[in-house]
Amino acid sequence: MSTSLWSESALKDSTEDTFVRFARSVEPELRMALTAAHGFSRGLEATNDALVYAWQHWDRIAGLDNPAGYLYRVGQRKARRRRLVPDILSASPVGRHPWFEPHLSGALKSLSPRQRQVVVLIEAYQWTFREVADLLGVRPSSVQSHHRRAMERLRVRLGAEVS
Repeated sequence: MSTSLWSESALKDSTEDTFVRFARSVEPELRMALTAAHGFSRGLEATNDALVYAWQHWDRIAGLDNPAGYLYRVGQRKARRRRLVPDILSASPVGRHPWFEPHLSGALKSLSPRQRQVVVLIEAYQWTFREVADLLGVRPSSVQSHHRRAMERLRVRLGAEVS
């Protein structure tokens, strides 16, 4: 009987260790993607919600081909249910940072959520098209199209000329 208890305990410890390693590896990218899409506070809450979901369903999540992409979609659903204003679009650091374009938040608001997310991940976080595509579960050409359209719209909104 003690052997059975020990093996159950060892199995549980092994599962927890595996999950902790997974969560540590996926959390930074998941957080960046969700905060890019939904703002800082909402993105952090969605990241936490997605990781809680992962733990609750770890036996199923562990066997997926792209568990990070799946958790990203879980986080997206959780974030959409929260009706908060994304902070990346609200507080303007004008005055504190002279290099900040004062009309950027308004221009970012004019983008679709997917376009905004792609632009922030690629331009601010320096992700590649492939990395964004893998996370979102789409083709790199789709990411490239979103990025191109978003950048065109931003240039028009901000009155930027392309040389």
